[in-house]
This record gives sequence, structure tokens and C-alpha cells, in this order.
Amino acid sequence: MNLLLDTHTFLWMSLDDPQLSGTAREQLSDTENELYLSPASYWEIAIKISIGKYNLTEPLAAFVKREIIANNLKVLPIDVEHTAEVSTLPFHHKDPFDRMLIAQSVIERFPLVSRDVIFDQYGVVRIW
Repeated sequence: MNLLLDTHTFLWMSLDDPQLSGTAREQLSDTENELYLSPASYWEIAIKISIGKYNLTEPLAAFVKREIIANNLKVLPIDVEHTAEVSTLPFHHKDPFDRMLIAQSVIERFPLVSRDVIFDQYGVVRIW
């Protein structure tokens, strides 16, 4: 199964954070699953770092590149279809990064690995 990671899921998986649910951890470690990371996620991390809401102990680019390789992640490019889908989404969720992840999940039919229950209002499959 192809799984799209929410930003916090990517961080918690990479940093072995105990906030990652058992179900999510199980799905992420299942070698039958293909794990996808959106550029929206590392863009979101960059924004949070720049405004002082998040810190890493190393440069962002080094962290993301290493974790993509270490976790065998595939990058899901943001396509025109994804951005067009964002324009049709209702405003249950106002966060632009999450809206992009929702759009990518809808277009690609990839379940989202996320604790964010608001995603459920968009009819996407959410794993947590």
C-alpha cells in the first residue's frame, strides 16, 4: 500500500518519538508499504524553523535527505492536479500545508498517516 506521511508523522518516525501511534509505527515499518513524503512537509518544517516554532540539531536539508534515504521514502512531487484539487477543497482545515497533503491524498488515493482527525472530514483514508 502507498502511504503519504503527514509532517509530524515524518518527524516522529525519523526521531523515534513516542507520540507516534502503535498502528502508525506498524504501518510505517511494514516493508510491503511504500512511504511517500510531500515537499509540502519539508517546506512546512522550513517555515516553522524560520519563525522559531521548531528546531533541529542539524541543517534541514541534511536531515531531510538523510531521513529520505534511511527510511526508503519516495518524494511525491506537487503536480498541477494537486494544486487544482486544493482550490476545490472546503475549508474544514485552513493550514495550507495540510490542505496540500489532503489534495495529494485525494488525487493519488494514498492513505494519510496522521493523527489529525480533521482530515477525516475530507473523506481521505487516515491511518493512526
